[in-house]
Amino acid sequence: MPITIQTLRRFKAEGRPITALTAWDFLIAQAIDRAGVDVILVGDSLAMVALGYDTTLPLTLDETIHHAKAVRRGVSQALLIVDLPFGSYQESTTQAMHSAIRTLKETGAQAVKLEGGSPPRVEAIAHLVQAGIPVMAHVGLTPQSVHQFGGFRQQGKSPQAAEQILQEAIALEQAGAFSIVLEHIPADLALHISQKLTIPTIGIGAGPQCDGQVLVTADVLGLSTWQPPFAKVYANLQDTIMQATQTFCADVRDQRFP
Repeated sequence: MPITIQTLRRFKAEGRPITALTAWDFLIAQAIDRAGVDVILVGDSLAMVALGYDTTLPLTLDETIHHAKAVRRGVSQALLIVDLPFGSYQESTTQAMHSAIRTLKETGAQAVKLEGGSPPRVEAIAHLVQAGIPVMAHVGLTPQSVHQFGGFRQQGKSPQAAEQILQEAIALEQAGAFSIVLEHIPADLALHISQKLTIPTIGIGAGPQCDGQVLVTADVLGLSTWQPPFAKVYANLQDTIMQATQTFCADVRDQRFP
């Protein structure tokens, strides 16, 4: 059966960990969907893994939608969520509404994801939810704020910072978010938030006690030249691709193929 928002809520209630991975094209989406992942996120990480940018900031809404449409064609079972990229929702609630509506209409995704827990973000999410748009929230290390943080650093390490992230998470749940990503925060803080909230928490670099885990698929498959410290590499496809390419080139040059 296809995964829905209600499925994720049931998984949390049952204590069944939720699995989530990112996708940026048809083939990757098709492969991880067939493998049985619960959630597929067209994350703004595609700016770095697919388009070669140093951060997620240059990604546009048009580029996101282009990739999400390809991903949608490869997904039949997983819940598909699309990141709203930097600059597509920060200006106003009206801008966030326009970007979210356009994303869902043009891609066929079931939900969007927004970063941050400030009062303007909470207000925007509340308006989206009231309009019938499912929203996943995201607190802790929010990559679209990388320059404000001074790099990809762990957040919530001091008592004051931890309390702020907790209060943001509570406010986002109250605004109607159906789930929340907790990125690169201390494990004890992630556990506390997960116990406090009734919506599922999805961790990335936030310890083992979240309701689910998400990673960037390029890191999982060993396609990235650099992985964050909390990633786990399950394959080394970059070397596999290089070896296959080198063998193909040698076969052609030595006239062994075709």
